[in-house]
Amino acid sequence: MKPILEVCHLTKHFEGLVAVDDVSFELAEGEILGLIGPNGAGKTTLVSLISGTLEPSDGKVLFQGTRIGHLPAFRRARLGIGRTFQLMKPFPGLDVLDNVAIAALFGTGGGQRRLGRAREEAAYWLEFVDLGHRARYRADDLGGPDRKRLELAKALAMKPRLLLLDEVMAGLNHAEIDEVVAIIKKVRSRGITILVIEHVMKAIQSLSDRLLVLHHGQRIAEGPPDGVLNDPQVIEAYLGRRHA
Repeated sequence: MKPILEVCHLTKHFEGLVAVDDVSFELAEGEILGLIGPNGAGKTTLVSLISGTLEPSDGKVLFQGTRIGHLPAFRRARLGIGRTFQLMKPFPGLDVLDNVAIAALFGTGGGQRRLGRAREEAAYWLEFVDLGHRARYRADDLGGPDRKRLELAKALAMKPRLLLLDEVMAGLNHAEIDEVVAIIKKVRSRGITILVIEHVMKAIQSLSDRLLVLHHGQRIAEGPPDGVLNDPQVIEAYLGRRHA
């Protein structure tokens, strides 16, 4: 069976800076891949290259066996690639329900739904992420933890086959992290493939089938979580520094 995602020698330059440097990996359907590394390692840039919000300087991305490097982000979303963003920007002035309904209108099969149907789907996903009780709140009035759930609901409403999660647990307390981990596991049980960036090691270790580690834009380790987290190079570049 072909992998759902193939990243081949992907590279991104920003003037004199190499943010992603010749990175290759594959992601099997239904798998959860944890993407870790120090701040500035190139993790969000890599996700942006996959989702289409950035264009690569070199390399290629294949989704379900088809090259998608020439496609803009909205076309990739309609193929089934959804993502969350670290910087959460809900549509101002709209309530939580309609923020998610807009995502439902423009995801997989976008343009074929009516607003009423999109709102029904939005209500479903809000309940899925335990945010249904906030459906009629103004989205820009939500606090940080609820904005994280809103961001996840928006991505899920696009009906992705591949979900790219960028630090959806950042800033949450232990109880809130456990709740989000449980939600991500529910997402995976629906057959959705997940790539997740996260710094919370307990969470990423419990969620991931494999870990991919970036440092200075380069892949320095990949494999089962226990092995990767005990890799001397990973400890020196990332874990040791964080716990010093």
